[in-house]
Amino acid sequence: MKKNVQVILFGGFVLLFAGFSPSDKKWEKSFSRLDSEVRKNSKVYQTLGDATKSIGHRLTGSANGEKAEEYAFNLLKSYGFSDVSYQPFEVEAWMRDTVTLAIAPSSSDNFRDIPVVSLAHSPVDANLQGQIVDVGNGLEEDFEAVKEKIKGKIALANIGLSGVTGKKNLHRSEKTALAIKYGASGIIMVNGAPGKILLTGTASVTGAIISIPAVCISNDSGIELRKWLIEEGPLEAHIEMHNISKPIKARNVVATLKGKSDEKVIIGGHLDSWDLSTGAIDNGIGSFAVMDIARTFKALKVKPERTIQFVLFMGEEQGLLGSKFFVSELKRTGAIDKVSYMMNLDMTNDPSGINAFGWNEMNNFFSSVGSAIHNVDQNYKNEAANRAGLHSDHQPFMLEGVPIAGLSGHLDPAVLQCYHADCDDFSLVNKEQLENTVRIAAMYLYALANTENLAAKKLSDTKTRDFLISQGLKDELVIGQEWRWE
Repeated sequence: MKKNVQVILFGGFVLLFAGFSPSDKKWEKSFSRLDSEVRKNSKVYQTLGDATKSIGHRLTGSANGEKAEEYAFNLLKSYGFSDVSYQPFEVEAWMRDTVTLAIAPSSSDNFRDIPVVSLAHSPVDANLQGQIVDVGNGLEEDFEAVKEKIKGKIALANIGLSGVTGKKNLHRSEKTALAIKYGASGIIMVNGAPGKILLTGTASVTGAIISIPAVCISNDSGIELRKWLIEEGPLEAHIEMHNISKPIKARNVVATLKGKSDEKVIIGGHLDSWDLSTGAIDNGIGSFAVMDIARTFKALKVKPERTIQFVLFMGEEQGLLGSKFFVSELKRTGAIDKVSYMMNLDMTNDPSGINAFGWNEMNNFFSSVGSAIHNVDQNYKNEAANRAGLHSDHQPFMLEGVPIAGLSGHLDPAVLQCYHADCDDFSLVNKEQLENTVRIAAMYLYALANTENLAAKKLSDTKTRDFLISQGLKDELVIGQEWRWE
């Protein structure tokens, strides 16, 4: 579901610990072995290329999604894992069918068609005509400024932020929730990527069907539409859409590397993608990196102190469906207390540092582990950030107090522009940068799974609440109907 794509790419990684010295040659020797194995034998680029070609998109609940689950299961088996399993779940899932958008001056019937895509969880059927009201960036203050005008009208909002500094953006689903709150009858979102790129993604904060149609137009179309508003006065929009919502079956794929204890470190990434392209970046680079890290550990016969689970989540794009189910099962069985850390690779690429995600007690560990990695790979910058975020598969774990962290990386602007779009294909993948993700992630994971003591511990319910408030996440979670404390 993503993910306010900001340049702290959140391929979430997660690390833990305390008491690690960069001068400890035992770690550097292990890191060197991991580094060498990936450089010589990585299959991440090859397997991702094969999957995008042979499967196509990986939409949850589709025939392609099922093929992707089987591909991941069989690939992990081929790497020597005997403990590979499906974790099936059933949910109501949304799929697009058709949509059209036409615009005309309010005083005319001269409608002009605009290229458009539906945002997920829009109504199954909608045939709406209404006046457009520009709400700018779609923040609550923007809706508040036009609250007397917006009722029964169609909101026009940027997906990103334009013309402001120092403001925190909202997810498209949260902007849609505000449109509903203020009485809008529909919402048209303008993609921030320049040109004619069309973007999709969920417009629902809960994963349920929303009450108004939500669509996305390109940046070029948004510029043109706003020019019409100035030159031609009030505009009418006609949105007609047909979508599908039905119960579907999907499966998370889990490979377990048994450790000396039943304490667990989970590294995951979402395998599913949207259906406009093959999802090579979102999240092929993350999910296939997870599988290649698993391959690397098996190839080196790593026997970790803690049990490691490599998890490929389905349904992330449609509302973190697979990870929410995974965490609900951990809670149901009481196994959540055995999870020490969760690491999530979502569009992680070419890591340059770590994001401690607000767990301040981890800063020394991250710094020292990063120094050891730098001793092995002089190009690794060991940069540091420390801010939590939402909208990927780490979120259900974080809401239960499980420590999270993320690798900070880099994607070229031309690649980021294809986020959730019809141009997210394998041609965007950089082989060297992808293998860098596998190498760096594997080294952090190794330290994480084998260190003696972990400085960060699972938080109590009250401390989880306080942590989320300290990270400035309460308002977003309230809008997303996931704030359970008040």
